[in-house]
Amino acid sequence: MKVQTVWNEKMQFTASDGGHSIPLDAKRPLGEDAGLLPKQALLAAVSGCTAMDVIALLRKFKQPVDSFRVDAEGETTEGGHPVVFKEIRLRFLLEGAIDPAKALEAVRLSQTRYCGVTAMVCKAVPIRYTVHLGGQEIGAGQAEFSA
Repeated sequence: MKVQTVWNEKMQFTASDGGHSIPLDAKRPLGEDAGLLPKQALLAAVSGCTAMDVIALLRKFKQPVDSFRVDAEGETTEGGHPVVFKEIRLRFLLEGAIDPAKALEAVRLSQTRYCGVTAMVCKAVPIRYTVHLGGQEIGAGQAEFSA
């Protein structure tokens, strides 16, 4: 697996695998705010990886998903460099006639067994999550992978 990151101009870069690309940029005044910040791209990788797991598992469990999203938020350190995440919070938001136990199991499996991005990142920063079905929180947990 390879990605190439190319400088375009100012603080704008394009990360690409040769077929797909993601624009990266810094906020003003250094950049033009024309793409994701690198830390936002990391949150997108964590949330995208686990979202794919959850949808695949819910399909396997034959659960009717009407809509689904993962909101990711990283809390950063203050007063010094480098600025890093000290915690990542994921909110899994599901809609549909889904069995709550199946929803919780899909998220738990992703956050403890399947999501490779979460497995790597949670070694450096805690990843906590909540699961919401039909607007109600039905469970919570923390990503934990055994060695």
